[in-house]
Amino acid sequence: MIYIKRDLEQKIIALSKEYSCILITGPRQVGKTTVLRQLMQENREYVTLDDLEERSLAKRDPAMFLSMHNTPIMIDEIQYAPELFSYIKIEIDKDAAPGTFWLTGSQAFKLMELAQESLAGRVAILHMSSLSQHEIYGSGENKPFSLDLPLLKARETANTPADMAEIYDRIWRGSMPGLISGKFSDRDVFYSSYLQTYIDRDVKEQVQLSDPLLFRDFVRAAACRAGQMLNVHDIARDVGVSDDTAKRWLQVLEKSDVIFFLRPYSNNLLKRTVKTPKLYFFDTGLVAYLTKYSSPEILANGAINGAILENYVVAELLKTYHNDAKECLLWYYRDSNSNEIDMVIESDGMLHPLEIKRSINPSSELLSAFSLLDKSSVPRGNGAIICMRPKLSALNSENFLVPVWMI
Repeated sequence: MIYIKRDLEQKIIALSKEYSCILITGPRQVGKTTVLRQLMQENREYVTLDDLEERSLAKRDPAMFLSMHNTPIMIDEIQYAPELFSYIKIEIDKDAAPGTFWLTGSQAFKLMELAQESLAGRVAILHMSSLSQHEIYGSGENKPFSLDLPLLKARETANTPADMAEIYDRIWRGSMPGLISGKFSDRDVFYSSYLQTYIDRDVKEQVQLSDPLLFRDFVRAAACRAGQMLNVHDIARDVGVSDDTAKRWLQVLEKSDVIFFLRPYSNNLLKRTVKTPKLYFFDTGLVAYLTKYSSPEILANGAINGAILENYVVAELLKTYHNDAKECLLWYYRDSNSNEIDMVIESDGMLHPLEIKRSINPSSELLSAFSLLDKSSVPRGNGAIICMRPKLSALNSENFLVPVWMI
């Protein structure tokens, strides 16, 4: 098994010199513990709350738990003992040194809420996703995706070119460190075990499940609609649960960072835009597994080849921001006349429209939808079509052709 260098490493090191507490959130098995253990020095104590004895003490007597362990300390899976946050706050307020507490946990929404309530202004919160395309295949420093031409040219040298077959191989294999590092070789067994662990440890804590297999079917029904506008009723009907149950279960998937939503862009000058979000998964390998595509070649020619490509591009673009500890204002556009723009990045006071196409030579006619944003109160900046071209190119001075492998 090889260690894969993470783009967040430099941020973790830098922020540990400023903040007494660092919290890394993210879904299971994306490498939160691995990266911190790689970075930590010998004097840092490591405790995991997967250990039931440690967990029991942390919940029952948080002050004693902290007294029993030396600092600096790394506490893994802190979501199991949120009682610790108030006592960590006390230690920080006693002038704990920068980098004293390193914390990890899944269930990001819940953790962030608890941390911000108890440790407001005292904790640096970082989000870690599964491996990015740049971490697996690229080199050099990660930068958030931008349509600034010099930055695009820099991306071209930092990432590894890939044709359509290679892109679908990346999509099908997914981006979970356990698979990419070689620790696990059987993809189907890995994802099956991943889902079982996720349901047993995370889902059962948040909802009462009378039939765990029903929730697994629910995740599969959601995966079949990755990259599409959310239709809760259709997903509920496929699984045989109520719409309210489907909404609750989608919230569970979102809170545990398995899925995320892209909200539609609108402002007071765009009256006819839709209100429904689009559904995406952070890891396309999980989507391919759940939808039963047995090879990258079959996936590339299958019914979801366009939707899963869109899912891949949106997730990879978001990772470039997460891995630089930055937020991304990312939307999609669709109006009541079915005019659509796949992605809209709002950055530096401008809107940047993006289309995602499986084509090697996409038509310039695709740019016509970009003008819909001219009705907005926010000015339109450079746009791009993200496609299967082998190299960076342009349709005109304001609109680029960006290969998928450059994200």
